[in-house]
Amino acid sequence: MSAAGPLSYGEPPRSGVLDLVVRKKADEMTERGVLWGAPFGFARGIAAAWTLVLPGLAQAQQVGRALGAPPGRDTLHGRSGVIDGAVTDTNLVPLAGVEVGILRTSVRLHTGTNGRFRFVGMTPGAYLIIVRRLGYRPLSGVVQVAPSDTLRLSYSLERVPAELDAVVITERRQSLRMLEFESRRKLGEGQFMTQSDIERRESLEVTDLLRTFRGLDASPSRTRGSMGAHFAVSKRGGAGFGNVSGSCAMQVFVDGVQMPYPFNLDLLPSPKELAGIEVYSGAATIPVQFSGYDRGCGMILIWTRDR
Repeated sequence: MSAAGPLSYGEPPRSGVLDLVVRKKADEMTERGVLWGAPFGFARGIAAAWTLVLPGLAQAQQVGRALGAPPGRDTLHGRSGVIDGAVTDTNLVPLAGVEVGILRTSVRLHTGTNGRFRFVGMTPGAYLIIVRRLGYRPLSGVVQVAPSDTLRLSYSLERVPAELDAVVITERRQSLRMLEFESRRKLGEGQFMTQSDIERRESLEVTDLLRTFRGLDASPSRTRGSMGAHFAVSKRGGAGFGNVSGSCAMQVFVDGVQMPYPFNLDLLPSPKELAGIEVYSGAATIPVQFSGYDRGCGMILIWTRDR
């Protein structure tokens, strides 16, 4: 792992920058550094747990770079923020092994047996958190990290019925999600942009790509409170659900996870990270697995490249 790379629970560092420490009590917070993604894998606070410890301020700056932001004044002067959270099921039972990621970064970690997760060294600003675990409906949300502050989050995941068909894998050239993308593209119900199309356009922002689709407007919002932010709105009009500037905002999914609505397109990954885009102008053409009561304004499906 490079010094500026992502860190996750249970993954030992591959460089000499970090110290791997065994804690007999996971709730003993060290004064020598800050905790990154501590899994707290213990029952009632007593058990051995692996914890990654950042021994100094320089390492906090490395975390900021891993999040895609160069160290600024807030990080350099120790004013970075912390995200501390917990994930449970709908019965408030802690969930272990839940992936918690930050969109537009490679940062991923997993919750411990008590369902907790923790990000430190966060450059102040807005982040899009994605929470997912196999067998549960994923969640997403935009959070605002303040300087020298700890943001407390809690998520409750709803279990979904398992619907697994028999699959015979011969080669791992494409992931299942991209095979489904190609299958829908051949049906021709929506509008599609493949990875090759994206690379050929050499666009710097996803909004530039979206403007090439018919029936979609990705202009900056003029609504008070979201001035300058980009939203995808249908040119078909209509009030819709949670409309933006009197227009009908489209639903956005990233890798099958529904984004907050209406969604600020500026939070999407860069074009060089995308494997495909699908656009559906109305509810009638939306694939059944993405259908819902609030899809009348259309939908955008964003797919990132396999990691």
